[in-house]
Amino acid sequence: MMKRSHHCAQLRTADIGAAVSLSGWVDSIRDHGGIIFIDLRDRKGVTQFKFDPKSNAELGARAGRLRPESVASVAGKVVARPEGTVNAAMPTGEVEVNAAELEILNMSETPPFPLDDEGGDRVNEDLRLTYRYLDLRRPKMRRNLAVRHRATKSIRDYFDSQEFIEVETPVLFKSTPEGAREYIVPSRIHAGQFYALSQSPQQFKQILMVAGVERYFQIARCFRDEDLRTDRQMEFTQVDVEASFVDREDIYALFEGMLKKLWKDVLGADIPTPFPRMPYAEAMNRFGVDKPDLRFGFELRDLSETFRASKFKLFQATVASGGAVKAINAKGLADLTQGELTALEEVARSLGAKGLAFIKAEGGEWKSPIVKFFSDAERAALTASLGISEGDMIFFAAAPWEKACAILGRIRLEIAALLQKRGKLELRPDDWKFLWVVDFPLMSFDEQEKRYVATHHPFTAPVVEDTGLLDSNPTAVRGQHYDVVLNGTELGGGSIRIHRPDVQKKVFEDVLKIPADMVENRFGYLLRAFAYGAPPHGGIAFGLDRLVALLCGTTSIRDVIAFPKTQKGQDLMTGSPTPVTERQLRELHIAILESERPLA
Repeated sequence: MMKRSHHCAQLRTADIGAAVSLSGWVDSIRDHGGIIFIDLRDRKGVTQFKFDPKSNAELGARAGRLRPESVASVAGKVVARPEGTVNAAMPTGEVEVNAAELEILNMSETPPFPLDDEGGDRVNEDLRLTYRYLDLRRPKMRRNLAVRHRATKSIRDYFDSQEFIEVETPVLFKSTPEGAREYIVPSRIHAGQFYALSQSPQQFKQILMVAGVERYFQIARCFRDEDLRTDRQMEFTQVDVEASFVDREDIYALFEGMLKKLWKDVLGADIPTPFPRMPYAEAMNRFGVDKPDLRFGFELRDLSETFRASKFKLFQATVASGGAVKAINAKGLADLTQGELTALEEVARSLGAKGLAFIKAEGGEWKSPIVKFFSDAERAALTASLGISEGDMIFFAAAPWEKACAILGRIRLEIAALLQKRGKLELRPDDWKFLWVVDFPLMSFDEQEKRYVATHHPFTAPVVEDTGLLDSNPTAVRGQHYDVVLNGTELGGGSIRIHRPDVQKKVFEDVLKIPADMVENRFGYLLRAFAYGAPPHGGIAFGLDRLVALLCGTTSIRDVIAFPKTQKGQDLMTGSPTPVTERQLRELHIAILESERPLA
């Protein structure tokens, strides 16, 4: 193979007359009356080569045998492109190379789909994932991988500048089945015993604080056996951080600094800091979700008092039972089609609603099956609270408070999508609206298990002034938890941790009602570590895949992961998962039921 002198985006008019050699993939081949032009591509860009059979018939014939995506090395002399043929869209578009040598390194078969961005985006994703090595040749995918690299480097540089040290924690951990579903790994040496792939370095990083590391970070690989979506994979990457002797304000400042540097390094964008903060209860009450998109309004309004004595029995009974009546004004959406309205009703039903009450303000009147039940005072209160005018569409939810919020929170997003479709709402992906959501409930009550469960995880410290409520009213206790949200996406979350062993033990046994022997089995090592002088500490974890997807302007994290799994958890390129041999199973002391064996 001839030695590369330049990459394929490097040559300029200053190089005219130079002898060069380049290597890469054949991007395109064009035959112009016997003269063959070949665009050669590497990861940096494209250079045009000219093969003239009149000068070298054998070389021209060899060039004519090339196929797109073949690998080749070409040498020749840089010349200016003839007048009228300059390609201003290419960095190398003012020059070309008169080819003198050609070495065909590997001839390619015809790719199963176009490798340009537009053509590749049109094909089925499963096909692209089956031939991922070809998909990654597309310019967009190469850019995404480059952005991921720059983002990771920026993050590492930032934490290094803040005197953090990167520490690797184990991937093989012990099973903690009270969390998300785990991947378990059988032990060959210890028959009938299992490891679990780490869902998070949470407990190890807390132990590192006990160990005196003080400022830890890690670009950590994590695993969860969850149903997959566009923003979720079974194996994912986390920016994991923990620090000692900090409070929430320290964490906010630290991570705002990281994000500010990251956006500047990768996008050249200046994002304002500090980020606004919003309590969980306010986020739910106004936007119906704990990760609100602040690029648009359409806030929820609570009308419970308006309908407390209403003749509309559904609303009146909901309020009387302690629930809430909430509404949202989709301004300008009175042109909603019946099909679109039906789709919104189905969305509401999927969240537990019996339907979706509405009012359409159209033609100078309110059109709705429920308006006839409203008094003049209720109509006036609705107009004042929601600012109803001609062309508006009002939606209602009557349910327990949190459920009513969640229903209209989802409807709010659907409204935004419908208004975007009509050109009545513009949501720019570069309109960065960062937000800290804080003061989450520390505990929630599980109706099925009839016990309290940790809203996030059992290591979160309560807000100091709420600590006294742990015994009498755990659901009223706020946790020192915080999520950072951007344009409706949760980038990451964390908390100030419990660092006293007596408090942590109380949460496990007295609040969560975990039996003492189970606490010892699952968390005994952590409590023992805390007994040897655990400093106050806290941290956060960011989803690197989601972060990079936002930087790249894509909605799917599969676009920023080199080799992702499908929504069914399959790697179509390698064909995994696959069965294993009987010998492997015997070594791991595992037997598979005949009814569960895959078909041959």
